[in-house]
Amino acid sequence: MESTNSFRLRKQALKPIETARSSASQRDEEEVSKNNGQRTCEEEPLSPSSRLYHEPNFNVYVIAIMGCKTRIYPDVVKANLGHTLLRHPRFSSLQVENNGEMRWVPTEVDLERHVIVPELDQNMDSPDKFLEDYVYNLSKTTIDKSQPLWDLHLLNLRTSQSEAVGIFRIHHSLGDGTSLLSLLLACTRQMNDSKALPTIPIRKKKDKKSDRIGIWRILLRFWFVLQVFWNTVVDVFMFIATALFLTDTQNPLKGLPGSESTPRRIVYRTVSLDDIKFVKNAMNTTINDVAFGMTQAGLSRYINRICSENKKDGGATETNNLPKSIRLRSNLLVNIRPAPGIQALADMMEKDAEVKWGNWIGYVLLPFTIAVREDPLDYVRNAKAIIDRKKRSLEAFCTFYIADWALNLFGIKAASALSHKVISRTTMCFSNMVGPVEEIGFCGHPMAFLAPSSYGQPYALMINFQSYIDKMTIVLSVDEGTIPNPHQLCDDIVESLQIIKDAVMTRGLA
Repeated sequence: MESTNSFRLRKQALKPIETARSSASQRDEEEVSKNNGQRTCEEEPLSPSSRLYHEPNFNVYVIAIMGCKTRIYPDVVKANLGHTLLRHPRFSSLQVENNGEMRWVPTEVDLERHVIVPELDQNMDSPDKFLEDYVYNLSKTTIDKSQPLWDLHLLNLRTSQSEAVGIFRIHHSLGDGTSLLSLLLACTRQMNDSKALPTIPIRKKKDKKSDRIGIWRILLRFWFVLQVFWNTVVDVFMFIATALFLTDTQNPLKGLPGSESTPRRIVYRTVSLDDIKFVKNAMNTTINDVAFGMTQAGLSRYINRICSENKKDGGATETNNLPKSIRLRSNLLVNIRPAPGIQALADMMEKDAEVKWGNWIGYVLLPFTIAVREDPLDYVRNAKAIIDRKKRSLEAFCTFYIADWALNLFGIKAASALSHKVISRTTMCFSNMVGPVEEIGFCGHPMAFLAPSSYGQPYALMINFQSYIDKMTIVLSVDEGTIPNPHQLCDDIVESLQIIKDAVMTRGLA
């Protein structure tokens, strides 16, 4: 039975590739012959933001852990990569420094160096622990600059959530996290339609009920503009203060200097997306609000427990053992350039179309409220208030231009120092990314879950939420020197969702 399934998977995956391969190879051969054996790809300089990720204190890698429902066949994956991912110029170019300038230099990609398939003991005691340790050890290493800065590790290892696992590792200079994830998804197809790209939900704009402009509408618009202006001024002031002196309160989640060079333990839990939507609908909020609220609740539970354990007389964990005031902020690195959609990226790889690509990074400082609340729903209400206020601010655009000004005026070293100071003076990073709403396959292999994260950042904690079909995966990347029990922290966030959901049901809000 297994051999029959293997043959079917290979046949389905390779059939469309053979045609694409022949046509792509033919175009490549024609290009080479027309230019006396030399390819016509033009060298391009790295953008300032891409160069920033090569500084010693900012050498960041994006990790994407993909669980598959079947065994992974490396030859099928390699055949697909050659005619999807490698058609993106960033994944088939070296980053070469010459006279102080770094440029993208096209090169021939040897997939044998990029696709790693380790031999594994199928009778190991704990496959989940092995996978966790494998990623941990991977975070101790970097990719050789003599090749394009990405690799893919294929582990035919049966874990509690999947039959096999693929681990993509990509240097952050190739693009921001959202664009890189979109590019990977553009290499996948729906399992029920091998030609259809994944469907990503898009927030619909509210329709205007009336075109009439009355005095109240004019006043509301004026008030909105005033709010945006004031919020932006305050946020920019806080950004500058953080760059100069303002740091978060020392807390159990804040890393020590040098955190960017420590290996990362990446752990994840999967919860029901329907549970999050249940709370969202009952409280008239968004999925972002609920994700942020349950994270605030989970972090509060975790820090309160640590504070209780640190008390000499031993405080009770269910009571408030927190300090009177904790400044704890997340630093969001926002790409202000609109990310290319999955369809645009797929067209680029199939039809050589051009799309805008690169890191245009702005900063958003997101404050977390750490408190023990009697009403669990207050965590979500507080989260909604914070996020709604951030939506009425041009903080990301202004901080981008401040960093760009520093780069042009003082050079890459000064811009790197500015970024490092802002990030290291906050506590963590937090993000929520929307995934496909239907089952997808990577190179013909049906995907069970997707868990993106990163390492090399100068803080001890990064939290990512990633949706996929009807599930939400919560991914933590931690420095174990600061957070020795990441599984407990992850459990606290998951349990907080259940507590909030129970509170909604108890009060009959649904």
